[in-house]
Amino acid sequence: MRVSILSVMSLATILVVPMQVLAKVVTTNAPTAGKVLCEGKTITPIYEIQGAGSTSPLGAEGGNESIHEVTTTGVVTARADRLYKGFFIQDPQGDGSPLTSDGIFVHWGDSAPAKIVPGMEICVTGKVQEYSGFTQINIEQQQKFTLGNHLGELAATPLQVQEGQSLVQALERLEGMKVVLTTASEMKVTRSFSLDYDSYRNNMVLSHQAPLIKATQVYSPLSTDAIALHSANIANQLVVESDYKAEHGEVPYFPNFNADNGYIRIGDTLTNIEGVIGYSYDKYRFMPINEIGASDFVRNNDRSVEPAITNQGDLRVASFNVLNFFNSEFGGDPNPLGHNRGAKIESEMLLQRTKIVNAMAAMNADIIGIMEVENNGFGELSAIQNLVEALNAKLPAELAYQFVEVTDNGGFVGSDAIAVGLLYRPEVVTLDGIAKVIVTPEQHIEEGVVTRINDGVKETNPAYHKYQRHSLMQGFLVNAQKLTVVVNHFKSKGSGCLEDWLSFNEDSEPEDLQGKCNAFRVSAAKVIGESITDLEGDVLVIGDLNAYGKEDPLAVLTDYDANLNERVIKTASHTRLNGLAHEPKGMVIDKGFGLINLNAQAHGAATYSYSYNGELGNLDHALGNSSLAARLVAIEDWHINSVESNLFEYSSKYTGELAKSDNVYSSSDHDPVLIALAYPQASETKDGEIKEKAGGSLGYLGLLLLLALCLGRKFTLRVNQLITNY
Repeated sequence: MRVSILSVMSLATILVVPMQVLAKVVTTNAPTAGKVLCEGKTITPIYEIQGAGSTSPLGAEGGNESIHEVTTTGVVTARADRLYKGFFIQDPQGDGSPLTSDGIFVHWGDSAPAKIVPGMEICVTGKVQEYSGFTQINIEQQQKFTLGNHLGELAATPLQVQEGQSLVQALERLEGMKVVLTTASEMKVTRSFSLDYDSYRNNMVLSHQAPLIKATQVYSPLSTDAIALHSANIANQLVVESDYKAEHGEVPYFPNFNADNGYIRIGDTLTNIEGVIGYSYDKYRFMPINEIGASDFVRNNDRSVEPAITNQGDLRVASFNVLNFFNSEFGGDPNPLGHNRGAKIESEMLLQRTKIVNAMAAMNADIIGIMEVENNGFGELSAIQNLVEALNAKLPAELAYQFVEVTDNGGFVGSDAIAVGLLYRPEVVTLDGIAKVIVTPEQHIEEGVVTRINDGVKETNPAYHKYQRHSLMQGFLVNAQKLTVVVNHFKSKGSGCLEDWLSFNEDSEPEDLQGKCNAFRVSAAKVIGESITDLEGDVLVIGDLNAYGKEDPLAVLTDYDANLNERVIKTASHTRLNGLAHEPKGMVIDKGFGLINLNAQAHGAATYSYSYNGELGNLDHALGNSSLAARLVAIEDWHINSVESNLFEYSSKYTGELAKSDNVYSSSDHDPVLIALAYPQASETKDGEIKEKAGGSLGYLGLLLLLALCLGRKFTLRVNQLITNY
């Protein structure tokens, strides 16, 4: 047995977190495979086949496969009948080197004979093959092997780290070996059990020391730091995947997986699980060979029943993406597009509503901006009315909500199937004027208008007709003080715009990592910024901007200055606004609109409300003008959704017989954001002077001091805090 050496280049290693260095050693109690099995043949030990490089020194003779066969011997550690189609073997003694693996996969081509089981010594003869980056011995054609005695199963090698290596480098030294994860391994869940879009199999992803954070959440696009973190994230992933395709709603190695007490959260440390290291679809994969329970997950940032700031401040405002809450198919008013993006059966809709209502009630917000509610008006049978009625049924009358109603455009907010909305407590705040819909740009260009040169060939564009959801602005009076809230939901990062085609990214992720249609979101940010420029009083811009913390739309709304940045930010071309030509060629942004990112002010850049492809970041934002930012008491991303398994969401499409729960967890795919603000009541002194009463908050002067302190915090302190929390 050897104690292997493993490390990772993660967010933690970028900040130079000390790591434990262990050397490979040979134990005295490992069984010895009998050399007599391979009598008359020259034996090549497994560690010589694996070699010290990323590929076998023997497999290079004939490209991906060796010209000559090799014979080796070892002890079977695991069968793999479906995914890999063969079995894993390991030299029980090894060579004592930290640079080579003592295990290897033997490719049979189908299910191997039943007598080949873990603990059996075996001799195999075949060609060394590099199969899509995975070193193996291929015996599919002639299946030359000899079985020996059952020596007993080998002990698993504890997974440890070595400073200076990436996880990819370390796993290469463990390829084909039997390993075990312990608390000292520090392997954290960075993507919970769900569909892997590379292999189209359900699995889970681990990273070392801390979950992965999106590069453009903490660093400007295309900066040296962003590029380095993105590369580090790629090198810091280990996929946990069973040998067989799991049934819907089942985690094969975690039989007690359930929504209430057998959950998996991003940030959990996984322990006491044994498996073998394989490789496919460009990633190292850990195939479990034992089962685990809930106690084998160390909850580093466990569930909370309510936000920590639920009773702080004089006023609380929340932003909540409600994941396509639709009721049109269940007796609700019709959708103008005739679409249903939400629940397909009424029981699922009712479960979804209950989970959302439970979360909203726990937040105790006085104003709630919502995204992805069905855009079917504001009548008695509308989705927003349905949601408010269910919410109010759970609350006392003095905490009841009303919704902000839009009267123009037939009572619809834009023309998409989903819309934004606003709920408020009339006992706490009053409306100041009527709601205003901020119309966002559209992109329209017919086929064949612009060209690009692709490998010397001139190509003309396909047609693009892209839309964004409109924003909603409403003024409120809070203790006689004016607050304007703007709720937004910008264009998603999925489908492309003209700019993606022009940069040859119509079928790939753009190099700057900002997703598709980034310039189109910049166009929306510019319109929002222009709409709030001349507003009096406090301004709070909230919602799902579909842009991470350092991406262009956030820069435009906050502190971007073209004179201080090499990066040029432009709006989208061929846009229209209210049916009229808007920006045919797109415009260069000179300066941002000066809003303050409240999460960054309070916590630094490394915050998150959403998880995608194993990386955390904030798509859901709260931005305030300077007077609003000075009122900040606290802000919290309540982590009830982003870190949870999407199998616990309302839909049963891919969850099989998995029991659902009406708890708040996985009530959406985005975390709600809760903002606590100081709005003390004004009182009149004897001489008629108006003063503010500090009511359960820091007070205005104290908040100004807090703002000064927050702006001086260093990013590394926040990242260290993020890592400590896990």
